[in-house]
Amino acid sequence: MKINVNALKLSALLLALPLTVNAAQDELVEQGKYLAKLGDCTACHTIDVGQANGGGLPFTTPFGIVYSTNISSDEEFGIGHYSLKDFTDAMRGGVAPKGNLYPAMPYTSYHLLTDQDIEALYRYFMSTKPVKQENRDNDLMFPTNIRMGLKAWNLVNHDSKVFEANADKSEKWNRGSYIVNGLGHCGECHTPRDAMFAMDQSRHFEGELIGGAMASNITPQELNRQGWTKQDLDDVLRKGYSRKGTVFAGMYPVVFHSFSHLTKDDMSAVTSYLLDNDAEVAAKSDIFNGHDKSDPGYALYTGFCAGCHGIDGEGKPNVSPALIANATIDKAAPINTLSVMLNGVEEQRYSHTHGFYAMPSYRDTLDVKQLTELTNYIRKVWTKQPSDLTESQVQDWVDQIEDSIADAAH
Repeated sequence: MKINVNALKLSALLLALPLTVNAAQDELVEQGKYLAKLGDCTACHTIDVGQANGGGLPFTTPFGIVYSTNISSDEEFGIGHYSLKDFTDAMRGGVAPKGNLYPAMPYTSYHLLTDQDIEALYRYFMSTKPVKQENRDNDLMFPTNIRMGLKAWNLVNHDSKVFEANADKSEKWNRGSYIVNGLGHCGECHTPRDAMFAMDQSRHFEGELIGGAMASNITPQELNRQGWTKQDLDDVLRKGYSRKGTVFAGMYPVVFHSFSHLTKDDMSAVTSYLLDNDAEVAAKSDIFNGHDKSDPGYALYTGFCAGCHGIDGEGKPNVSPALIANATIDKAAPINTLSVMLNGVEEQRYSHTHGFYAMPSYRDTLDVKQLTELTNYIRKVWTKQPSDLTESQVQDWVDQIEDSIADAAH
């Protein structure tokens, strides 16, 4: 019997082809799963009592409440009926099959994603468990409740171009820029908004007051002035705390759900980009100027702060962070220093063995005079910031904090 060798080879090739295709699809889904964590997708599209990606999480805006949508693979309530083009249009242009999306969904950052990454995300979400959870109607004031107006907003404020590498920077720096500005969508909170509530790119990463806390200035100039090292940033983004302090308010879930999952190489790229430096950055000497017991702020510090933060601001492991080298207190405008005094900080657990106790609110305990004295004292002892703030200045910052909380409650 004559054996056709070529036919056997072709048969073997055809049999192997589905395995190769399936392996490639599986790899794409796994890539998408990682990218979804980078984009913090599940955290925003899942309520505490809901199933993953089922939507329903409220986002407070100056115009009312926007609820995140079901992004599971369910064909009725989720995005299971989306084509790849539908998904791409939503990610790049904020346009879904049923109409325009509100920019609470950060397509104003996601547009930077490559075609490959968008497809990987699409394949991943199509593989997720379908969730039979109906989307909630937004609660927005007129005329912002009319989606047609978003077409004009996008025309004026949105650029849907894909990420372009900076030829003057390294491959690592560009990878960091792609993550931070794209899927990481850090600018959505850390960049001030203009009169049309679009990101003011002329003030990229200079910080924004949101819900009573300042999303910090994370420009390379400010991070380097404060003495952040690459290891400091790695620690705070991966673990939630470092020698420069801890994350709190809206940044805590971002670390838990997103940045803590970055690969070593991607985290290194992010820190290189944020510090605008591929090389290791030497830590600056910590500041401790000693105590002045005659200062009225000394009695306030020892009475309200030293029990947890230590008499010399050294902190206590698994109780409270140190004030020495703490970036929160080393800012020109002490908004976050005042914010934690007024509002406290919830208990934060980073693992089964690491975390910090809750900090109580002193809103009903300290008046503006005492807040001013305590803030000035902390700045005098542990920073190089001016420590001659007036009660009028502090009252203005307190008012800004209160207004920001009120806006978030609408």
